[in-house]
Amino acid sequence: MGTLNPKMKFFLENLMPVYPEGYTPTLEDIRNRASVVPPSAIEPVHQVTDRKIPGQDNDIPIRVYTPEGEGPFPVIVYFHGGGFVYGDLNTHDAVCRSIVKASGQVLVAVDYRLAPENPFPAAPFDCYAAAKWVYEHSEELNVDNTKLSVAGDSAGGNLATVVSLLAKEYGGLTISKQVLLYPVVDHYEPDKYESYKENGSGYFLTTESMALFSKLYVQTPIPGKGYYAAPIQAPDLSGLPPALVITAEYDPLRDEGELYAEKLREAGVPVVVKREEGQIHGFFNLFNLIDAKDDIKDVYEYIGAFLKNETVNPIKS
Repeated sequence: MGTLNPKMKFFLENLMPVYPEGYTPTLEDIRNRASVVPPSAIEPVHQVTDRKIPGQDNDIPIRVYTPEGEGPFPVIVYFHGGGFVYGDLNTHDAVCRSIVKASGQVLVAVDYRLAPENPFPAAPFDCYAAAKWVYEHSEELNVDNTKLSVAGDSAGGNLATVVSLLAKEYGGLTISKQVLLYPVVDHYEPDKYESYKENGSGYFLTTESMALFSKLYVQTPIPGKGYYAAPIQAPDLSGLPPALVITAEYDPLRDEGELYAEKLREAGVPVVVKREEGQIHGFFNLFNLIDAKDDIKDVYEYIGAFLKNETVNPIKS
């Protein structure tokens, strides 16, 4: 193990909620701890528009970020993190803006339904429906649907790769790339991964939180389709779009993300893996919360280069 990033160390020691010894945070605690990003951390984007689109059983709120330029632009469909139980268009607004600035592409953020009120498979079905809608409405959005990528962080990284699987199995759209930021890709199995043992407490995302998220999200498994919740269990990963997988050194999800990348590679999918040393789960959002987004400017530039087909180099994980 290396050295914890000093600003993430400051966040953990000074800004994390303090609970009584032996107390396990509830869903209400977790939802209430979402913080407001300082205005100075929010980058300007040429145009930002909120609207609703039709889903399978409901309307789905989306936010469309459009950069300056003529278009048609490549487009990214983005799914936010939050353990499948919290998060919305506002919690990840700053992250989405930074990706738009780094890539020069349109980004469509999706406000999918959350568990436990709407458990699995509501989230992946909403996300697939939204991605399909973007693909079908490319002219209206002034985007090039032959250059449609999916992206997401944590639970959103799970949803991005599940949408890639759904697109492969059911069609309706073609996905060119997937960007997975510290994704959760397996069922909750803390004894399976060394990173759970190393980082399961004291680094923002905890083993207890993951147990709660898993319990609330998958209440009724789909027979034979459990990999829609845990894509690393999919029987066939071949034919999925090229992937960029970013993991964090001090993250309980680190090892499953890197193993998923290896399984993609074994299936013939081009993959770039980048482990961010010294970082914890959620660091994209956390740097915004402490108004230190410039500290990870190089990571956004790396994502932008991958999306723009510029050369990016894998690291050993």
